Amino acid sequence: MGHITAKEYLDLQKRLDESVQGAPPSDALYRILELIFTKQEAELASVLPLQLFTSKEAAKRWQMTAEEAEKILGQLAEKGVIFDSQKGDKTLYCLAPTMAGFFEFSLMRNDGKFDREALSKAFYEYINVKDDFVKQVLGISPAIARVFVHETALPPESHKEILDYERASAVIKTASCITVGTCYCRHKMEHVGKACDMPQDVCLTFNSCAENLSKRGIAKKISTEEGLAILDKCIGLGLVQIGDNIQAGVSFICNCCGCCCEAILAAKRLGNYDDFRSNYLAVNEHENCNGCGVCVKHCPFEAITLVEKNGKKVAEVDPTKCVGCGVCTRFCGKKSLSLKRREDLKYVPFNTVERVVVAAIEEGKLQNYIFDNATLWTHRSLRKFLGIIFALPPAKRALANRQLQSKFFRAINKKAMRESYKKLYREGEQSAASKK
Repeated sequence: MGHITAKEYLDLQKRLDESVQGAPPSDALYRILELIFTKQEAELASVLPLQLFTSKEAAKRWQMTAEEAEKILGQLAEKGVIFDSQKGDKTLYCLAPTMAGFFEFSLMRNDGKFDREALSKAFYEYINVKDDFVKQVLGISPAIARVFVHETALPPESHKEILDYERASAVIKTASCITVGTCYCRHKMEHVGKACDMPQDVCLTFNSCAENLSKRGIAKKISTEEGLAILDKCIGLGLVQIGDNIQAGVSFICNCCGCCCEAILAAKRLGNYDDFRSNYLAVNEHENCNGCGVCVKHCPFEAITLVEKNGKKVAEVDPTKCVGCGVCTRFCGKKSLSLKRREDLKYVPFNTVERVVVAAIEEGKLQNYIFDNATLWTHRSLRKFLGIIFALPPAKRALANRQLQSKFFRAINKKAMRESYKKLYREGEQSAASKK
């Protein structure tokens, strides 16, 4: 008889799938959820909002007292599946996304709370064997992560071009809190017999995310100097820095290898390089290249090959695969490889709110964040209305998307946002009536 998944986990999967990152159904995903959540926790988490909420709001949905809700929210926060933060005298909570989120946090901790071997095998099947989830995550626009260029690989004249938010060092120097934890990707690969010998204790997190992970024992708080030392060490080892795709309040920077990193492996497998590249591109001066092949060996994205040109072997950079990390330039003995600034600079959202909202609009999931109380008639109606917008032909949908983005950012506080969408709904009804 096959494995039967309890309804609580089916409901939680559906809830997680409503987020921008998504969570396509899979036996491997259900095993992951069963290893992290109890049945009761899964049932309760499946009805939580996708945006910030208070214990009173959770208590109302769970039909219990605020004190009882606070206790359960604290337990979920200890597991790393809920974020909590203080805003004045109020505690705000947020259900962590799958990735970057509680997937990584479950393997970062080493306190025995989870079966990391069983989780690693389930993660490997869900992410490295199956394609549904990585296609969803890599297809998000704006991307959830981006490559940080190796600053030391840039020529001196280029340093005036690079912006602070493009510098991993600037993220470290300006962070209010820094933690270091276990690399989720390499630790997972260790349990399936595929890990490399690169260090594992090099996953950096920052600001409120770091505060949460430190408080829960998931990662260790470190100083700015220690964070910069880890960065320098990883750059020297030829690891790629891939981090939060926002300008302000960056939450994480991973130090990634081409053999274990899920993002890099998925990019190579699916051919999706452009969405999370930096604003730089590697170029090679063929006349100075001796075709040694060292850069080919060190490129994590397999963007460099040796070709015959003018009777000799030289390194050729594929611009469609190069993400501008700068790793190759560090190992080029002849210094024929260098980085140049791309003309088509990538859009980097200002903060997490902007990234999630714009991505939700593009994914057709904005209604899940704004009108996520499906038990209310008004919310059901508005979800349906917005769902119609997302089903429009591309040209009309693009126009609607721009209007929705404009309305959202002008009505960023909850009250104004509610009134804005009520007005939008009324206008839609009037328009429909006038056509009858």
